[in-house]
Amino acid sequence: MHRKSKRIIEINDALFTVSEKEAARLDFTLNKKWFSLFWWVIIAGLTILAIRAIDLAVVRGGFYRSAAEGNSVRTIPILAPRGKIYDRFGTELVTNVPTVNVTITSHDLPSDPVRRTAVVQNAATLLHLGADQIATLLALLESATAEPILLKENVSQEETLLLLGKTQELPGITLEKSAKRNYADSAIFSHVVGYDGRVRKEDLAEYTDYLYSDRVGRDGVEKIYESILHGTNGAQHVVVDSRGTVIKEIGITPPQAGKDLFLTIDADLQKKIFDSLSAMMERAQTKTAAAIALNPKNGEVLALVSLPSFDNNSFARGITTEEYAAILNDSAKPLFNRAIAGAYAPGSTIKPLIATAALSENIITPETQIESRGGLQIGNFFFGDWRVHGFTDLRRAIAISSDVYFYTLGGGYGTIQGLGMTRMKKYETLFGFGVQSGIDLPGEASGFVPDEEWKEKTLGERWYIGNSYHAAIGQGFITTTPLQVVNYVAAIANGGTLYKPHVLSAIRATDGTFTTHVTEAARKDFVDPKILRIVREGMRQTVTDGTATMLQNLPVAVSGKTGTAQFGTEGRTHSWFVSFAPYDDPQVALVVLVEGQTDEISSSTVPVTKEVYEWYFNRRK
Repeated sequence: MHRKSKRIIEINDALFTVSEKEAARLDFTLNKKWFSLFWWVIIAGLTILAIRAIDLAVVRGGFYRSAAEGNSVRTIPILAPRGKIYDRFGTELVTNVPTVNVTITSHDLPSDPVRRTAVVQNAATLLHLGADQIATLLALLESATAEPILLKENVSQEETLLLLGKTQELPGITLEKSAKRNYADSAIFSHVVGYDGRVRKEDLAEYTDYLYSDRVGRDGVEKIYESILHGTNGAQHVVVDSRGTVIKEIGITPPQAGKDLFLTIDADLQKKIFDSLSAMMERAQTKTAAAIALNPKNGEVLALVSLPSFDNNSFARGITTEEYAAILNDSAKPLFNRAIAGAYAPGSTIKPLIATAALSENIITPETQIESRGGLQIGNFFFGDWRVHGFTDLRRAIAISSDVYFYTLGGGYGTIQGLGMTRMKKYETLFGFGVQSGIDLPGEASGFVPDEEWKEKTLGERWYIGNSYHAAIGQGFITTTPLQVVNYVAAIANGGTLYKPHVLSAIRATDGTFTTHVTEAARKDFVDPKILRIVREGMRQTVTDGTATMLQNLPVAVSGKTGTAQFGTEGRTHSWFVSFAPYDDPQVALVVLVEGQTDEISSSTVPVTKEVYEWYFNRRK
């Protein structure tokens, strides 16, 4: 017997017994109601969202669009501090001093040209900028990006307070922390360390990742080692409003400071040479001179002085147009580095080189005697000596600086053939004349070594024996720099290695690790050491019994060579003295050049050398 299935259901807390068919119908009805309710909820939600979207896009769209356009993410540069510069013993030569700069951002200025110009002019008035600076700035702003442009650096506290009080009136004008260079004893070291300056628009072609507010090395070590000293700029990532005011910081990339440089320079020796040379110049009534001290063992530059000098701190703080014009118009050319860029006739300082060439080419022996009766007569021409020396051998000829002896070695006389200009040039080139030494400072001159072909091609004249005579005593067409003279004598002192002079000793990274500069030799063993020993003996006699006997009583034995070179028509001469000490173990090679001395004070270079050596070797004891 088939029985219909029953089911108990609950409706409003009451229990009912219904058939399965009736229960299924009731379930369908209830599910349909819940489904309808679910769709009504969805429709209501969508309606609310639609109304909100219409409100945002239409009713208040202009407001939010304006706010969104006013706020933007901005990257504010954080300039990396430049690396410091020290002497060989760790004495600070160049440091950084905190300062405040003012920048201007083109995108934050009013778009209206009149208001835009007014903001720039108001800021310029507060900062005491000139009309030409304003015009340059306005032109720069026309092509600028969102990158801040330096308006003025090293602003005073008074100017800072004035700008802070007018921030609402000067949109786009920002104060930023920075640092300026401080050069210790600036005039004493300016030709070595140089100076830095504000980046110019044309600089960005070379320094592509630099900013308009960056600084770049302009001279000296600052320029040569710019990539090491500069470091890597950082950035502050912020949200700014329409006036450029920071409203939120969202991140920061810290800057990486530049690496520090340690130089080969001995700061105290540099000061001593500077002071001694300056005092002597005042007595000699001349304005221009140069001196260089080298270590003959490795080519390290221990001191490098060029006078007159200049204050490189004036460039660091922002040199005025008037100050710069005064430096450029100074007839003594303070910015000119005479030590490496001045080209002069070497005079008798070249005689040890000519002696080396003559011995190497077997023109003479060290004992060859040549008589000086006061000059040589060649046809209608007389080539004078500075005094009658009588018979001398090679060593004594170097010591007393006999012109006749070296005329004979250079051009020949009697039974002595002479070197001729071709062979003289060969050895002058080997010792570094006529080419740059490669020192790590900007502006080095090459000097000039003539030859027969050059004269005929340039002057339309053949080479005469008189030209060889003049070349053999460092006169005529030949020119050299003080650096070339001291470097060639350093090669004689050390036994035959011509080093590439350098002022960099080591680089210190930000993590404290050091990289030491590797000394380079331009050439080695190009002259027989026995020949160089003979030449050194002649240079030693210069001090014991020659033209520099003033140096006999120094704490160490000194070897050297005096020299004078006439120039102009006023009877003035360039006075040279090049030397090395101690004689048996050379540690210093020193050249001193004083320009334009009169006959009344024929030489001031030997007294300066005496003062320097006396101080230097007593200090070492």
